[in-house]
Amino acid sequence: MTDQGVERSWREAIAIYAHPRVVAMAFLGFSAGLPFLLVFSTLTAWLRDENVSRTAIGFFAWVGITYSIKVLWAPVIDRLAIPLLTRRLGKRRSWMLTGQAGIAFGLFAMSVTGPDNLLLLSAFALIVAFSSATQDISIDAWRIEAVIEEYQGAMSASYIFGYRVGLLAAGAGALYLAAWLDWTFAYQIMVMLMGVGMITVCLVAEPDHTLGLQSASTEQRVIDFLDRSSGEAKWLRDLKAWFIGAVICPFVDFFERNGRFALVVLLFIAVFRLSDIAMGIMANPFYLDMGYTKTEIASVAKVFGFLMSIAGSAVCGVLVVKWGILRPLLVGAIAVASTNLLFAALSMVGPHVSYLAVVISADNLSGGFAATAFVAYLSSLTNRAYTATQYALFSSLMTLPGKVISGFSGIVVDDYGYFAFFVFAATIGLPAVVLVLVLMRHDSAGKNRPV
Repeated sequence: MTDQGVERSWREAIAIYAHPRVVAMAFLGFSAGLPFLLVFSTLTAWLRDENVSRTAIGFFAWVGITYSIKVLWAPVIDRLAIPLLTRRLGKRRSWMLTGQAGIAFGLFAMSVTGPDNLLLLSAFALIVAFSSATQDISIDAWRIEAVIEEYQGAMSASYIFGYRVGLLAAGAGALYLAAWLDWTFAYQIMVMLMGVGMITVCLVAEPDHTLGLQSASTEQRVIDFLDRSSGEAKWLRDLKAWFIGAVICPFVDFFERNGRFALVVLLFIAVFRLSDIAMGIMANPFYLDMGYTKTEIASVAKVFGFLMSIAGSAVCGVLVVKWGILRPLLVGAIAVASTNLLFAALSMVGPHVSYLAVVISADNLSGGFAATAFVAYLSSLTNRAYTATQYALFSSLMTLPGKVISGFSGIVVDDYGYFAFFVFAATIGLPAVVLVLVLMRHDSAGKNRPV
């Protein structure tokens, strides 16, 4: 579940980035990142550019709920075959390609509809978001199943790199295209870029994701326990068995493998990102209130920050191969909490670009490092019999508490100022540090337990 016993050389650890599936992961990450901004900030820029009211633009935020509830249809993706397509491509690749086709269709429909018909535009945006979330579920499952556990750090780093490049293309790239030509052309170019993911899906191999004897035995036991009815039609019994296996068994499996300690694991998942999510929503207002210009923010916080984030991800990917998952996870937790103190110090000085660059470098380096370690850890928790469902659950849980707390961030800033806010953000990162130490102790105890 965590750290492997064999320690590799630095050369072997770095060479993991040449693995074909690690390289392919970057292209799939690009395909995952591309549609995200096209139904969020890029879309709102298009709407405002066409003089759509702020009230109407605000309603488009509801499209994003789709990403937060993807766990609801993850069991379908885990178990349901797509007629004809799954037989030719396999389960993961067929669902990835279906999601990508839905994204391409939705983006093209948005490009020809435009803000003249907001209701229809919102419907097509919803199709893009739903298809994108479906693609995310499938890509996450493929990433976990495609390689062994010690490669998950490199796979996470490669994914994050591709995802960030996709965000750049859909953000700055689309804005440049819209400025040079028009929004319709910009969105149609994005449709063409979805071909990157489609071609990758056709080239990569389908991973092994068999149920396994132990999982099959557990599943049958749960079905026998929950479904004791008799005299029902066969189709109804089959439907109930499918629901129990696809929806209930992934949760039963997780608690059966981890026992009571599963509650500690879930608590850790819920608190790990509290610090950076709470801080993130106030970042841009902080830069502006400090007196930095939009150009300085774009150059340092966006472009330079992007490079530092990628560097942090790459370093973490190597260290996961070299050390295992838990030690990089501890470094990431400490770094994310600590960098908030740098922002607190920055709030006490004037708007010096050099200071901003140092703080942004540290923040994005630690953020990329921590995100890669965390994704690798979540991947290690899944049973490959229920990869899509379990990972969708974990990824939903990791953002929900942070989103709730971040809603109060403005109140803290207004009442106590930025210095107190960033100290608070650092403080709420401490439980994650403590829980990583608990995980390490539990992992060590498990290794030393007599067989």
